Amino acid sequence: MVLALSAEERAIINGRDGAGAAMAMRIVARTAELMGAPRLIPIATAHIDGALYHGDSGTYFAEKLVEGQAKVRVRSTLNVGSLDLTGCSGNRLPPHEAAMAKRMMQAYIKLGCEPSWTCAPYQAGHRPQTGTDVAWGESNAVVFCNSVLGARTNRYGDYLDIACAIAGRAPDYGLHRLENRRATIVVDLSALDSALLSQAVAWPVLGNLYGRLIGDSIGVVTGVAPELLTEDDLKAFGAASASSGAVGLFHIAGRTPEAPHVETALQGHAPQEIIHVTPQMVREARKALSTVTADRIDAVAIGSPHLSLDEFDLLETAISDRRLTVPLYACTGRHVLRELDKNQRRQRLEQAGVIVVADTCVVVTPILPEKDNAVLMTNSGKFAHYAPGNTGYGVVYGSLQECVESAITGRVRFTEEAW
Repeated sequence: MVLALSAEERAIINGRDGAGAAMAMRIVARTAELMGAPRLIPIATAHIDGALYHGDSGTYFAEKLVEGQAKVRVRSTLNVGSLDLTGCSGNRLPPHEAAMAKRMMQAYIKLGCEPSWTCAPYQAGHRPQTGTDVAWGESNAVVFCNSVLGARTNRYGDYLDIACAIAGRAPDYGLHRLENRRATIVVDLSALDSALLSQAVAWPVLGNLYGRLIGDSIGVVTGVAPELLTEDDLKAFGAASASSGAVGLFHIAGRTPEAPHVETALQGHAPQEIIHVTPQMVREARKALSTVTADRIDAVAIGSPHLSLDEFDLLETAISDRRLTVPLYACTGRHVLRELDKNQRRQRLEQAGVIVVADTCVVVTPILPEKDNAVLMTNSGKFAHYAPGNTGYGVVYGSLQECVESAITGRVRFTEEAW
């Protein structure tokens, strides 16, 4: 299919708005050609994942755009960087890498991006309207944007995300098109106990299982009462499914905007497959999230995606007036940090042994201490998936309460009640 560019788009490619804008538009147009898109479409917002340092070339790329006087055309929030610029937590990046990571983060701000530095922009006020086209990066943000908000985006990676933001356009293909958002698989949870489905610990497990079952297909979940699901549950489910599979969109019947009914999510078609999830499948998925069997832990990490204020409320309640014997790393965004700094909430958490991490997280940059045979406990399905490869720590998965009890004693503590 031949890509048709407008006169405006051609003018930008030809340098009307400067070298940086021309480069961005060329990248978007070439991607559209590769994906077989017939045209480019305007976008309302962007979320940029490309500001995380993976090597000097990424910094040079961003600085090249700045040199070309590029500016984003739409609201563009920033995903996590490699540094905690708030100073809450430390970092073991060598001096050169730390300097280049900081230069990269500064370059994206110069391009006009908001220094939000969070993987949960949807909980920091960036919530595009249902049905609008956007260009978002970061797998959990993409799946939440598509599924829970009902906006439309593909999985825009480094550095296509910033190119779309500068161009103000994205290729018209994939999940931007209504026909490609149709569910083809039904995932039935009706065999599971509603008491389990009402607990936060279940949803990272179910998300991990869903991703492995679905892959890159689109499914609609049935058999769960919509009122049982909080936004944080949906966040955890989507993040885990996007990590274990390639999920960019899910539907939950009666809960997500494009699935008021199963039939609506299926767009009137019969499902290609119906998967009946059994308690045994869930137990096996839960077990698989732990990569080691251990009775002691070296650290706890929570907040992938970044913790919401509600989740900090639960953390404070779980800790109560006790002290931790191993560090608990709580990753969050500046929007939450500002609230924690009111009434000295962060100070009290830190006195209890919590290390608040802002702007980044412990799995994407070296914050955790280097230790042989170290064990990390987490309530995050995404941390459980990525931590072994990214940090070298073995992982034990548990609920938030179990993570806190284990951090207090230094020994793994399971309640088992949810299961």
